Amino acid sequence: MRKRTGFTLVELLIVVVILAILAATIVPQFTDITGDAKTSTGLINLKILRQQIQYYKAQHDGNPPDAAMANLLIKTDVSGAAGTEFGPYLVQIPNNPFTNGNKVTATTDDPPTAASSASDRGWLYNATLGKLWLDEAGYLDK
Repeated sequence: MRKRTGFTLVELLIVVVILAILAATIVPQFTDITGDAKTSTGLINLKILRQQIQYYKAQHDGNPPDAAMANLLIKTDVSGAAGTEFGPYLVQIPNNPFTNGNKVTATTDDPPTAASSASDRGWLYNATLGKLWLDEAGYLDK
């Protein structure tokens, strides 16, 4: 009598079915991780920028930074001109995690609409109101 080695077709099919079930439950979890990370990063960066705008306004008699938010990156005096009294509040404007752009686009709308699909879009800023939004559709109400 010979001793059989190897697997039968039924055993192989059972293993393939088990692997398919595992893949069907695990793969969708990993595909959502990237989107969740971008959302979290965007909201954290938005919160940091809004806090720095408020800090700037507190030290500059309630006046918000200029339309490009360049005042946040330099030392300023109480009038907002280059000086030595306050700041800098940020080393650089953080990137929008959805587009990797950090361009600040001036807007007068409240709430604004997302900019076109330009890859360098980052933030929408209303300098009159001192309000800031993430330039990404679906995140303009946050």
